[in-house]
Amino acid sequence: MTSVQAENLPPQVVTRLAKEVRKLATSPPEGIKFLATEEETLGEVHAEIEGPVGTPYEGYFFELKLVLGGDFPNSPPRGFFLSKIYHPNVNPSTGDICVNTLKKDWSASTTISHVLSVIRCLLIVPFPESSLNDEAGKLFMESYDEYARRAKLMANVHARQSSSVAPDEPTGSAATASAGASATTTTKKKKAGDEKKKTAKKKAMKRL
Repeated sequence: MTSVQAENLPPQVVTRLAKEVRKLATSPPEGIKFLATEEETLGEVHAEIEGPVGTPYEGYFFELKLVLGGDFPNSPPRGFFLSKIYHPNVNPSTGDICVNTLKKDWSASTTISHVLSVIRCLLIVPFPESSLNDEAGKLFMESYDEYARRAKLMANVHARQSSSVAPDEPTGSAATASAGASATTTTKKKKAGDEKKKTAKKKAMKRL
């Protein structure tokens, strides 16, 4: 995995990101799935969040991305919902996500998986005090039923009602690792076959 953004990051940061993305692909947190893109890059991490049970988002799947800057991990990534979602802490125009983990509570040791888990928790417990969607924040405080109705309506229009990732489908780095393992096995078999041919040829030469 390489990208323009990754070229601006120190080698140790690139190594850390590669490990985090691999873990996210193979052992994701509950309700989270890594999404591989056509142009895999360490500068962006795409994921799918399953709407938590008991919320207006239950039964829907939302795509989002984390955009990492050149100063990562000293500076937090920026989070964006790519699926339109009605939520107090999500900008309705840009999809920008406001959560303390990506702001004042950020730590250089915070992992990508933890960030995604926190964002999913935000769907359960919004923070209207720091809303990016004032209308949603006000409704959440004054009339939860109406807020839930609008959130569900928006989800029904813009979110997926089934995961975009097949249950047994390897994703991202997992797929890369699987392909790499397959390629290694094929190479070993080819070498073994070549050695057998050489041995057979030598034996045939001795008989002549």
